[in-house]
Amino acid sequence: MAVFEVEARDGRARRGRLLTPHGAVETPAFMPVGTAGAVKGVTPRDLVAAGAGMVLANTYHLHLRPGDELIARRGGLHRFMGWTGPILTDSGGYQVFSLAARRVIGEEGVRFRSHLDGSEHELTPESATEIQARLGSDVAMAFDECTPWPASVEEARLSMERTLRWARRSRERHDLLSGSPLGAGAAMTTPGQLQFGIVQGGMYPALREQSARETIALGFHAYAIGGLSVGEPTHVMHDVAGAAAVLLPSDRPRYLMGVGMPDDLVESVARGIDLFDCVLPTRNARNGQLFTGRGPLSIKAAACAEDDRPVDPDCACYTCSHFSRAYLRHLHVAKEITGAVLNTVHNLHFYLDTMRRIRDAIQSGAFERFRQAFHHAYRRRQRPGTPEALTHQ
Repeated sequence: MAVFEVEARDGRARRGRLLTPHGAVETPAFMPVGTAGAVKGVTPRDLVAAGAGMVLANTYHLHLRPGDELIARRGGLHRFMGWTGPILTDSGGYQVFSLAARRVIGEEGVRFRSHLDGSEHELTPESATEIQARLGSDVAMAFDECTPWPASVEEARLSMERTLRWARRSRERHDLLSGSPLGAGAAMTTPGQLQFGIVQGGMYPALREQSARETIALGFHAYAIGGLSVGEPTHVMHDVAGAAAVLLPSDRPRYLMGVGMPDDLVESVARGIDLFDCVLPTRNARNGQLFTGRGPLSIKAAACAEDDRPVDPDCACYTCSHFSRAYLRHLHVAKEITGAVLNTVHNLHFYLDTMRRIRDAIQSGAFERFRQAFHHAYRRRQRPGTPEALTHQ
């Protein structure tokens, strides 16, 4: 079954289409994060207006509240949250990894205490796969162990090998649930759900190569690169992601999990990555940091108090078309929820429009020119003491 079509290449950058049960996703693509079934601060209508083709939701959070069985009874996550486009669900592996003192990792899976009420739960490769089947996402992720940074080669090896064993179990359970020749299972909320495997191995090339080779052998629909953006230096992330990308099949999408800043997206596309997700555009919007073509803007800065310019003069989003920096700063200082909403609308538009421009540049064979121009503008800083320098820090 074909799940990905490459339409154009420019160097290692690719423009393509990911085919899912709820429609095609134009790649390279950024997925806004709707952890609990909602992208904070915006509605599905806003997401469509911003150009979102696919959103991400999370197994761990939706399993705990309101419960995947309740969502299945409501007709699945698409109907429940009012989003008709494709959805990818994370398996919950990163969330239980981040619980630290609240979880115990074993061969069977992870036992943990809920961050909501302290109740005890367990996620295994099988249960994470079943939860995602009930949620009805278009893309389900295999359950993995996220390798921390820093980690010794032995720690990374043990973690990677466990992820491989869990990947096999995730794949087998998904095959059962989808009624493959392995056996008839319970019907999925979304028939035809895809499943992505995850490559781990820390910052060690040999481990990444082994992980990629053995994960590919399990026959997932596509593959993700995990265990990055966990504290390592940016140049290390770029190097590891680029090296891992060339190990993955060229006829399948490559998903770099949890990345990242706008310039990280551009650099990762240059290395052959097709899919991204990150909480930065929405989280930073709520904290008063807005992304622009000239770099991040702190709307909290005193220099914005009487600045009548839009956040980004080159942006066509609703926020930039109607409101000034001065007004947005006022909303932030006054803790008005409208400020967080308008900031989020802008940041998502900036991210998604950047991806659109990347796709257009690849299609026309001008990606390298776009890449250089983007970095030149995005990293530019004015002289200290000027209004732009004060607000773009």
